[in-house]
Amino acid sequence: MLWPVLFALQAVCSGVAHAMQHYPAAWGHYDVCKSQIYTEEGLAWDYMACQPEATDMTKYLRVALDPPNITCGDPPETYCALENPYMCNNECDANTEELAHPPELMFDFEGRNPTTFWQSTSWKKYPKPLQVNITLSWNKTIELTDDIILTFESGRPEQMVLEKSLDYGRTWTPYQFYATDCLDAFTMEPKTVMDLTQRTLLDIICTEDYSRGYVWKNDKTVRFEIKDRFALFAGPRLHNMASLYGQLDTTKNLRDFFTITDLRIKLLKPATGATMVDENNLSRYFYAISDIKVQGRCKCNLHANSCVFDKGKLGCECEHNTTGSDCSRCKKHYHGRAWSVGSYLPIPKGTANICIPSNHGPVPRVCDNAMLRCQNGGTCHHHQRCHCTPGFTGVLCERARCQGPGECDDQLSGRASFNHPAVGRQLALTLAVLPLLIVSLC
Repeated sequence: MLWPVLFALQAVCSGVAHAMQHYPAAWGHYDVCKSQIYTEEGLAWDYMACQPEATDMTKYLRVALDPPNITCGDPPETYCALENPYMCNNECDANTEELAHPPELMFDFEGRNPTTFWQSTSWKKYPKPLQVNITLSWNKTIELTDDIILTFESGRPEQMVLEKSLDYGRTWTPYQFYATDCLDAFTMEPKTVMDLTQRTLLDIICTEDYSRGYVWKNDKTVRFEIKDRFALFAGPRLHNMASLYGQLDTTKNLRDFFTITDLRIKLLKPATGATMVDENNLSRYFYAISDIKVQGRCKCNLHANSCVFDKGKLGCECEHNTTGSDCSRCKKHYHGRAWSVGSYLPIPKGTANICIPSNHGPVPRVCDNAMLRCQNGGTCHHHQRCHCTPGFTGVLCERARCQGPGECDDQLSGRASFNHPAVGRQLALTLAVLPLLIVSLC
């Protein structure tokens, strides 16, 4: 009786090994939350981890400036070029549309000529610091997927800090420091993202790469490099995203590092050029930003593949019987087990970790893949019941199903009944050694 089972298992193992050798190297994009499949009990849902596509998140933010009267134009003011103190033809007037530079111009469509930009007042109160906080708020947790890029119309700041919040602006932590001289400005050794390793990826660094030089065509941008940090796990061209997803799945601090509710740009010192500050012409010193790029997706805890902007607020369209703006709790009547974030693993479909219907009283664990295995080919469904193969029944599929009234015969459709002592002992022995045999054969 045992040998036919062994031969069948060997065939199954050979098939699995063959399939694994030819498994495609491509990984899933997690854009589907569920699909219908056919089972022996009819149509059923196959659930998968899922997430929304990445998009331009600046379309959904609110911007706030501190101090609130830091934008130029009230009263009107004329500015001079940093590199040429005698070129003073840049006028700002808040009451004239074509001369106004409000903060929303940091997020409008780029490519127009002349360039649109936000601009601060000049450094007319020197030597008092000219400092500005620009806060970007989404009122929603989002996951960053690409570099944060600031494009300056003025010279790039000589000192700046990029900060993040994970609690809607209640507390802040630095993302990165920027300075022409990191030691002098922040008592930090200068570094670049290329100095980071997998072990130091979460370190906060100060870089001098984006603070030097005049306003030439190729040096207007300031970056916070997301993709270079991804590349520490996914490779230089991000060809191995499966490795990155595996790390994000198992390392909460890493995933939190790329998750935000708010960003804050702290402009601490404007560009002054190669010379000392010219106190006789302070209209040369100011901040002006033409564009801010923030690419990311709504954080939905791998329980949604779409996110909607409704009544001025972002929210996940939750699947897997979850609810909330981040799909961070189970729906009513679906508390059969504790809510859990979805998992990227195993690649490529991940694990949905759906919420299951509630039962009255505590939910017992009927089956699992360890001590309470479903027998005779049955499969465990959410630890709540065994789906038995045809011909078997019982809590763990341990009994042969009777085909008619009265006592079960010893042989039912070629399957042994536990009612026969000798055959029952042989079948029990087979079931006991099957896991060991599977391991040794596969």
